[in-house]
Amino acid sequence: MDGIIIINKPKNCTSHDIVRKAKKILNEKVGHTGTLDPLATGVLVVTVGEATKISELLTSSFKEYIADIELGIETDTLD
Repeated sequence: MDGIIIINKPKNCTSHDIVRKAKKILNEKVGHTGTLDPLATGVLVVTVGEATKISELLTSSFKEYIADIELGIETDTLD
């Protein structure tokens, strides 16, 4: 199997955890295009088989992050 899989990474799970699980399930070479913090949730791009060769191309592309912020609030993580 060769290709790219988009995974919605859950909180308290590392990117490496996702790759390890994918390797076990698919029995293929698996990589990812960028590490997400274990406390973060979001899109993790996973490459499988021959697609692992294009990981560098995907990570070297321009990225844009869009965020909304609200000032004056405090969270339990003190962010």
